[in-house]
Amino acid sequence: MTTNQAAPPAPDAWNAAAGLLTRWLEKHERVDTLLGGLPATLGRAGRAHCQHLLFDAVRHLGRIDAALNPLLARPPRPKLRAALLITGGELLDAGAGAGEKAEGKTARIIHHAVERTKSFASPAEARLVNAVARKLATALAASAPPGATAPAAELAAWFSHPEWLVQRWLTQFGAENARALLAWNQCNAPVFARWRDQQSTPPAWLKPTGWAHFYEVPVGHWGEVETLLAAGKLYLQDPATRLAVELLAPEPGETVLDLCAAPGGKSLLIADALAGGKRGSAVAKAMADKGGVASPVQGRIVALDLPGPRIDRLKENLSRVGGVEVALVQADAALVDAKLFRAHSLPTEYTAVLLDAPCTNTGVMRHRVDVKWRLQAGDFRKHGSQQVALLHAAARLVAPGGRLVYSTCSVDNEENERVVTEFFASRAGGPFQLEKQVVSPPWESGHDGAAAFLLRKSR
Repeated sequence: MTTNQAAPPAPDAWNAAAGLLTRWLEKHERVDTLLGGLPATLGRAGRAHCQHLLFDAVRHLGRIDAALNPLLARPPRPKLRAALLITGGELLDAGAGAGEKAEGKTARIIHHAVERTKSFASPAEARLVNAVARKLATALAASAPPGATAPAAELAAWFSHPEWLVQRWLTQFGAENARALLAWNQCNAPVFARWRDQQSTPPAWLKPTGWAHFYEVPVGHWGEVETLLAAGKLYLQDPATRLAVELLAPEPGETVLDLCAAPGGKSLLIADALAGGKRGSAVAKAMADKGGVASPVQGRIVALDLPGPRIDRLKENLSRVGGVEVALVQADAALVDAKLFRAHSLPTEYTAVLLDAPCTNTGVMRHRVDVKWRLQAGDFRKHGSQQVALLHAAARLVAPGGRLVYSTCSVDNEENERVVTEFFASRAGGPFQLEKQVVSPPWESGHDGAAAFLLRKSR
């Protein structure tokens, strides 16, 4: 998140971003993993600025490369290329181009890039960055966005997406919607947060949205945000997460099973719904401190996911739950059976089951800027097959008359409608009916893309 705080101490955020981008270019590491290793010496503002620089370079990689490659006689070494890509991202973000004001921005960006490059490159390489960056600024400013009817190759170059993916979306969504999705993915994502404590009023600096209890976090309030997060009043979360939970409609007193629960944002949203927005534990503690009687437990949530690094984040989020009993099970959702739940003294059938399945993440590319570069054409079929298997496993855990919500953060029908259709065509789908579905294209909804399907099991 960009903040208005003072510049970070050394190591400089620009150099840190160039270093991470070099690793990404060389080793294809995930961007979120790279950012997790940033040194504490950067400080809050430095980390935010480093992330912003890295995101812009990766997000606009194709467009920058298309302008950059003709300016180079031969490929530069990775760290020098990273420096030029960071510079290109800055130029695009600043809107540098024609006019005196824009030219001033351009000059400052290029000067800073050259000075930063001197710290890890030879004088000759720094001069190269200076000369190429000036031509790069001109080339980026001179290019114009293609229209919706442009060929896939032109759309792919301008909007920095693989051509095969652009062609897939043109076929699936049509020209106008495909272009809208491409443009959406290239925008910086705002920070959304959910106000958890319905017994108190959110601060006035939180910007209301069109979705109940969700707010946009403006620049310059990160200190207050951290305080509210620690108090359990606020949780950083995109409004798209509400769709699956609203379809599930958890009721106080229910035991809800959340499969594929990590990192736990939807688990926390379910728990808050069960507790009636009272932030359970905080309310109970406040009553106990006053000599009162704590509110009874409002229900139970059973969160299940694979053992691994994401479990720590799930545990952290489940620790924020109050007024609701919590059970954590570490297992493969595709292999669960009644024996596993009996071993944990848990029910073997549930009236409410959420399966938020692993997917290609095509609905959240504003946040996960490197997803488009990691995707392969076969990933959609691979994920679709896995999702069908998970849906079959989840169906076995639904009690007669119970409800099952299948959801993804993908906008691709091979992971959404086609999975549900294949499930209903199987024997396992026989006892179920599709009651309702919500498919949320991000360019229309204004938040992350998602899809959710409410399936009801006959009694």
